[in-house]
Order: sequence, then C-alpha cells, then structure tokens
Amino acid sequence: MSWAGILPTTDSMNLKCIVMRNLLILLIALSTGLIACTNGNSAGNELFEKENLVAWCIVPFDAESRSPQERAAMMDDLGLKQFAYDYRDEHIPTFKEEILTLGDHHIKLSAVWLWVDPRWEEPLNSAGREIFDILRETGSRTEIWLGLPDNAFDDLPDEECISIAVKVVREILLEAEEIGCSIALYNHGGWFGEPDNLVRIIETIGSDRVRIVYNFHHGHQQVDFFGTYLEKMLPYLSTININGMRIEGPKIITLGEGDRELEMLKIIRASGYSGPIGILGHTEGEDIRVVLERNLRGLEKLRSQL
Repeated sequence: MSWAGILPTTDSMNLKCIVMRNLLILLIALSTGLIACTNGNSAGNELFEKENLVAWCIVPFDAESRSPQERAAMMDDLGLKQFAYDYRDEHIPTFKEEILTLGDHHIKLSAVWLWVDPRWEEPLNSAGREIFDILRETGSRTEIWLGLPDNAFDDLPDEECISIAVKVVREILLEAEEIGCSIALYNHGGWFGEPDNLVRIIETIGSDRVRIVYNFHHGHQQVDFFGTYLEKMLPYLSTININGMRIEGPKIITLGEGDRELEMLKIIRASGYSGPIGILGHTEGEDIRVVLERNLRGLEKLRSQL
C-alpha cells in the first residue's frame, strides 16, 4: 500500500507534525490489518469458545432421555454447534433421524463413537455394522472414535499388543474409508489408553486418516506427564475432551472444581493445538442440560484464569 499523497512529507515538518504523522501511519496500518492488535491471550482463549466446543457423552447419560429433536434444540439453546455421538443399542433405531435433525439445526456431526473388542470374531459387531450402514445411507462424512476395552490386552507381551491393535485399527480404517470417514483412537484405558502406544499404532499404520482423541477423564494417571504426552500426540490429535481433574479422582468432575485442569488447559494453549475441545455430559442420573451448563460455567471460570 502506498501512502504518497495521503501523508505529509518530513521535509518541512516540525516535531509535532512528525509525531502526528507517525500516529496517522499507525492508525492506517491498524485499520487495514497490516498490524494486528490483539490481547496476548485472546488467540489461545478462542480455543475454548463455544464455536470450538463439541458436546460429548450426552445421549445415553441423559436422565431425560431426549429425542433427537429435543437434543438438537437443547444444543441450539446452549450455543453448541458440534456434536460427537455416543449410543447404546436402544439408540441406534433413531440414529438416522439424529443425523437428519442435526443437519436441520446446522449442527456438525463431528464424530461417532465405536466400541470394538479385538477378541470378537469380526471387527464390527452387529451394532457397529448398523452404525456404519446408517452413515453410508446418509452420506455422513465424520470421524469414528475407536474405543477398546481396558482389559483387551491384559497379560499380553508388548509386541503382541501392537500386532493385535494394528490389525484391528487397519480393519476398521478400511471400513471407514469405504464410507468416506476417518478414525481417531480413543484413550479409554489400559494398554490402548496409553499415549505412547496410541502414537506407536498410528506410526506403524502410516495413514493420515488415523488420529487421536484424548480424554482427560481417562488420563488421571498421566496428569503429571501431560505436557510430555501432549507433545508426542500433537501431530495426530483431532480432539481433546476436557474434565475437572484431581489425580485421586473421582473420574468425572465438573470443570473448575478440580485442582489440575487449569494447568492442563494452559499446557494445551501453549502447545499451539487448535482443534476442537470436547465438553462432557458424562454423569449418571442427571438432566444432561444441567450437566453441560455446569461445565460451561466452569470453563468460563477457567478461561478467566488462563
């Protein structure tokens, strides 16, 4: 941009004119975006704004047993525009309606939970097959959050664990790619829940369509080393689901009521991670709206301290 003809020259200006000229240059640069005027924390705090939040664990844990329409209306009211779908077998008959309803409300289906046990004869059980069929039928392109049982690798040598995990993940990946979906490994617990092992599985497979969704509430034993683990996972992270955290538990704590989550959120912000943040509704016997509202308030309190 040329400012010739807009600003006075310095040939005959006194000191006052020079100061005024420099202020004018600064104002023009700011107004045209040549200089960004931002608070040092604002970019990091955008990570935790509602537009970047994913509602998670809000279907089977809802004491109100909301219908797809009621659930979408609730998310609208709360200002949540991303949703990761978890289910029990009784919810599958309304899964297609759920997807169509989300579209009507302009809510993104960010992910779908899938439970797989490597001890099964087939990588997908009947429920998983139905989920894939509905995703195919509706043309949904989303991420499959792949969870495995905590005890699936108990008493197995490490090499066998890697071999089995890679085989299962590859089989699910092939199924997912056929319907235009990707997958993310979910740290539910046990051997498969260790960040080092998740990274090893992904690097062995070598596909950029396999990522990681990391859950605070399944990582209590990892809190003291969270920064180290985050650095390792960062190239593969798709989502981080946050929770109030105390090492001694309990597993689920409202955001802002733990003693470690603020430190962990600061580490996330400093890492440069820019993906979605999951907000939990993971409690028993409560109206899920009340749980989400409680966590949203807790997150606002934490943001004020970042």
